[in-house]
Amino acid sequence: MSEKKKVKVSDLDFNNIGNWPQNYKIGFCVLVGFLILFLAYFLLIKGKREELQGLEQKETSLRQEFEKEQGDAANLEPLKQQLAQMEQVLQQMLRQLPSKTEMPDLIVDISQTALSSGLANELFQPGPESPKEFYAEKPIALRMVGSYHQFGAFVSGVASLPRVVILTMHDISLKPKDGKAITSNGALELSGTVKTYRYLDDTEIEEQEKAAAEADAAKPGAKKPAAAAKKSGGA
Repeated sequence: MSEKKKVKVSDLDFNNIGNWPQNYKIGFCVLVGFLILFLAYFLLIKGKREELQGLEQKETSLRQEFEKEQGDAANLEPLKQQLAQMEQVLQQMLRQLPSKTEMPDLIVDISQTALSSGLANELFQPGPESPKEFYAEKPIALRMVGSYHQFGAFVSGVASLPRVVILTMHDISLKPKDGKAITSNGALELSGTVKTYRYLDDTEIEEQEKAAAEADAAKPGAKKPAAAAKKSGGA
């Protein structure tokens, strides 16, 4: 029985693989197969897996965003109803403020309340109104002299007027008339500016919105209305 001749790897001729022994051919084919799979993984599969992971993360993010927007859409109608109720309550509260025609009498009532409380009105000068979005504020420069209890009676008297009266204080100072310490029976001087408020009626709000629109249209770079642009183009 003849013994098989052992072949070393160094004896193999890579230019003539067909003459290799059978076991070396099989080993070489397996090695080449692993090499092809290895290169295919890094060149093709790995890139696709990273792309797939990115798409999965994007899908998760879009799903969360969709669920959030879906929840917001489900709550939109109740929020609209709540907003309408709040606007209605706001209008009711504004209607409790004095109107434009009631404002002059209200100013007189505030002054008379101060006098009936025992305060001395050294200065009581209403200023011009300043219209806001839903209301108008009217400043009153004043300087009153009286005791601590008389000022308390004045505040109580204003609160009991038929109409809701809101007085906000600005730059107000309260100090002893004679320059001494404040006491319950000593004369005090209140000076500064208070503001009272009234509601704007529908006509005033419309006029205010119209004036604001005209002011915006007059700004440099503002777009002309379609009719005006057509007219200027025809000319």
